[in-house]
Amino acid sequence: MQHWPWYLLIDECFVDLAGVGGDLTQRGHRMREQLLQWVGIPSGVGIGPTKTLAKLANHIAKTTAHQPGRYPAQLAQVCNLSALSPAALQAVLAATRVSEIWGVGRRLGAQLETCGIHNALDLAQLDPTTVRRRWSVVLERTVRELQGVPCIALEGGGSGKQQIAVTRSFGQPVTALPDLEEAVTVFASRAAEKLRRQHGAAAQVMTYIRTSPFRQTPQYSRASMMPLQRPSSETGAIVRAALAGLRTAYRPGFSYAKAGVFLLDLQTGAVQQGELGFDDRELPNPHGARLSDVLDRLNQRYGQDTVFVASAGLGGLQRVWSMKQEHRSPRYTTCWEELPVARA
Repeated sequence: MQHWPWYLLIDECFVDLAGVGGDLTQRGHRMREQLLQWVGIPSGVGIGPTKTLAKLANHIAKTTAHQPGRYPAQLAQVCNLSALSPAALQAVLAATRVSEIWGVGRRLGAQLETCGIHNALDLAQLDPTTVRRRWSVVLERTVRELQGVPCIALEGGGSGKQQIAVTRSFGQPVTALPDLEEAVTVFASRAAEKLRRQHGAAAQVMTYIRTSPFRQTPQYSRASMMPLQRPSSETGAIVRAALAGLRTAYRPGFSYAKAGVFLLDLQTGAVQQGELGFDDRELPNPHGARLSDVLDRLNQRYGQDTVFVASAGLGGLQRVWSMKQEHRSPRYTTCWEELPVARA
């Protein structure tokens, strides 16, 4: 007999329980109680032999408390489908609308209902090969997962972003190019930091500026794309490209309300592209990567903007383009200085 791994779903986080012994239902209750005590957030825990069934169990755990009578009361908060008898599991599947199944959705659910497939049990009893031929391989995987056959792997980690953007609206209209250069420098530096955190490199940098559509002033909006000779994550290279794009897009006489920097054509930093026929002036800076790493470590240790590119200006929070933050909520969870103080 083949033993499949069990999966645990706490809200939207999957955990592989392969090799974990003991009463999984009791473990789920203890984990939920600890989350509620430590974080103060209620959660639903769903356990099943596949990711789709774990997702369904989580849905049942949350639905049972809000819709009494639909599912057995003992499945509220923590639902372990592996602990149910075959008859009880079928009853639970029959009580679940087909559109509520992970990966089905409202539109496909409506199509299935016109074919007489109204609940999860109806879907689970279909022949997977027929489902693939009539609908899609994605729905076939869902059917097999409902039947207890794992088809969706547990990812080891999230994939990197396909693009990185840093955009901000200005606290007041900006007209001068030097002020815009300060803002774009800061945005490009932030984007480069994000790119290095995912160990990537960008091949193109796009800068855009626009006026406010809500003001009765002349309107202007433009974006400019600057390719990098070699994909890079170095702050210096990305800032230079972003500023070149800004100078191309900028037109005097307009009151700009927003700017942004996009890093595009992202790839892994392990890939290095070379060309034939370049001269020494086109060689990459051998110290650029090390300088960017030092920049990140200093800012992580001593606070953001401890060290920054000179073209970002020296105005600090008094920069013309800085966002208005008078009504910002206190940062209770990330800033010691803004923690609430209880007085007797």
